[in-house]
Amino acid sequence: GGEVRRSRADIRDMSSPKAALLIAALLASASLSSCGSTGGARAATPAGGASRVRAVPEAPSPASITPDLPISRPPFARVEASWKDRMEVPYAYLEHRGTYAETGALIPALLRELAAQGLEPDGAPFALFYDDPGQTPLAQLRSRACVPLRGRPRVVAPLRFELLPSRTVAYAFAAGPYPEVPRAYPGLLQYAAGMNWEPAGPIRETYLVAPGPGVRMDELLTEIQVPVRGRE
Repeated sequence: GGEVRRSRADIRDMSSPKAALLIAALLASASLSSCGSTGGARAATPAGGASRVRAVPEAPSPASITPDLPISRPPFARVEASWKDRMEVPYAYLEHRGTYAETGALIPALLRELAAQGLEPDGAPFALFYDDPGQTPLAQLRSRACVPLRGRPRVVAPLRFELLPSRTVAYAFAAGPYPEVPRAYPGLLQYAAGMNWEPAGPIRETYLVAPGPGVRMDELLTEIQVPVRGRE
């Protein structure tokens, strides 16, 4: 809610060097380790997507999700991307420093702690990835496992609270097993480059449809967002 699509384009050329760097950075994000994880070492952790469902209670069914763009599918030779103005999002999170393959393991603990504090998620869980594993040692990679909240409730440790700022983002919807999601990033980044934009903030993956009874792996759905700004 609160996000308005402004433009879109089909992306077929996936040869961007920057895209290649970022896809490496994100190969771990799709696996949400222990629970399935998301982020940096993704290429080394292709398994785990199915376990991520445990982090998403009462996950919506595929039929209940209506993306405003055609869904991109593996092998992502064609990615349909767009841009929109993302509204401010209040969220609770657990911070992680280390390989992105471990980020998703925090989501079950995050949801348990929310329940213990009497708080309810106001949407699907998401993860934020701040660093490029191609340039940052794995032990120093910064990421967050996050859940959106309504309003600005008080949270206590170990949870933290922050506002995801309103930004212009390039985005796309990627279907299929979470380990495959980062393969959509080259197309998304090519779209941004074609708009004369560059990445300007943490990459966000929102897990809209999770594995579960009656849900096929090709029905899993992730929205990927890259905050952007004009090139100088």
